[in-house]
Amino acid sequence: MVSVTDFHSHVLPGIDDGSGSVEESIAMLRLEAEQGIRRVIATPHFYAQYETPEEFLRKRNRAEARLRKAIEGCEGLPKLGVGAEVYFFRGMSQSDFLPWLTIRGKRCILIEMPPAPWTEDVYRELAAIRERQGLIPIIAHIDRYIAPLRTYGIPRKLAELPVLVQANAGFFLEKSTAGMAIRMLKADQIHLLGSDCHNMTSRTPNLQAAMDCIREKLGDAPLRRIRRYERQILGDQGDPRHVRME
Repeated sequence: MVSVTDFHSHVLPGIDDGSGSVEESIAMLRLEAEQGIRRVIATPHFYAQYETPEEFLRKRNRAEARLRKAIEGCEGLPKLGVGAEVYFFRGMSQSDFLPWLTIRGKRCILIEMPPAPWTEDVYRELAAIRERQGLIPIIAHIDRYIAPLRTYGIPRKLAELPVLVQANAGFFLEKSTAGMAIRMLKADQIHLLGSDCHNMTSRTPNLQAAMDCIREKLGDAPLRRIRRYERQILGDQGDPRHVRME
């Protein structure tokens, strides 16, 4: 059965509004494993207006070290990757520190966008991240910025840019948005999935339910396509510079 990477999670303990403890982080990873998820990318929030990248990285690295020490010897947990959920800011394409916030060792960066609609300057800034820095922008939780009756043309405009789009599992699970999520996935306007899990109470890992919904509507083909994107951008197969540029 095809599985996917959880590209958007807040499993690191005590760094943002995600997991509150090492114990909760381990429980979240165990639940991911039970759902067949083999790799989880931890993406704590980074806001350039509130802290320096150096401060953020010190906190993130401490939280990561605590979690990795706690899971040493634990069998069956997903492989843990680390990055950041970087809130969009003007001029980020020219920022010297942007490469520090990528998924570690890779050339892709998860970007949380401001509330829609977006100006043309915002789209140009996204394109410039690829052009100037050689990084692949991944638009976080596309479902946050659009709704079935009001998309602001975002899916179409993003399809014209050298970016990838990540959707949360909830997009496929909410009755009001499930149809739109399936249509976008079928049209190759969604490339990666994430749970955006924060805890073990109100925002738990839930990718399995989304994958079940996708299989019911479209079969395994879209999930296999998502896996191809994952292999490319995570460096397991192909050249990540060519993602969506061929």
